[in-house]
Amino acid sequence: MPRPKTHDDLLRAKLLDRAGELLADEGAQGLSLRRLASEVGTSTTAVYSLFGSKPALLARLCAEGFRAIGDRLREVRLTGDAVNDLVHLGTAYRDTALAQRNLYVLMFAGGDSTSPGTAGEVREELQLVLEPLHEAARSGVAAGVFDDVPGDVIASSVWAYAHGMVCFELHRTLPSGFEYPRTYEQGLHAIVLGWCR
Repeated sequence: MPRPKTHDDLLRAKLLDRAGELLADEGAQGLSLRRLASEVGTSTTAVYSLFGSKPALLARLCAEGFRAIGDRLREVRLTGDAVNDLVHLGTAYRDTALAQRNLYVLMFAGGDSTSPGTAGEVREELQLVLEPLHEAARSGVAAGVFDDVPGDVIASSVWAYAHGMVCFELHRTLPSGFEYPRTYEQGLHAIVLGWCR
């Protein structure tokens, strides 16, 4: 009779959920594999069996973070109004990024080739995340709303603005009292309008 499979997808999901919570509550310093295993009621052996290493676990978390943003962007119903569609997508991006703030910082940590922020799987997730932006931008170009440039250029400029402003907000980079939500939307609208014919 085969031995029961104890290191299964359910355990993997529990570990990822709890790791995400620890990361959100305490940042990367609060996430150790021993603590994670203990809080989920399993062994560190199970964690290593499922993920291989802490960097691999973090890479999986990053991929999940990108997937959450992508899922949220795909929920935005595109109306055919290219300007408003891109603004709504940019707003949804910010909201989702801020809701997983500690994970978002990790997602874009960068660094060497072993960094979770540069893992191949994570790069693939990022492309999926950005597809709704590309779709809305291409539609705007095809409709003659935007300049005759590749839609990917427009989408990338919107994403660069969104990502930069989210990072400023997460790190409170701008002067005290800066109104992030209002200024974010105004700037986002200006970026999109800048591509109009």
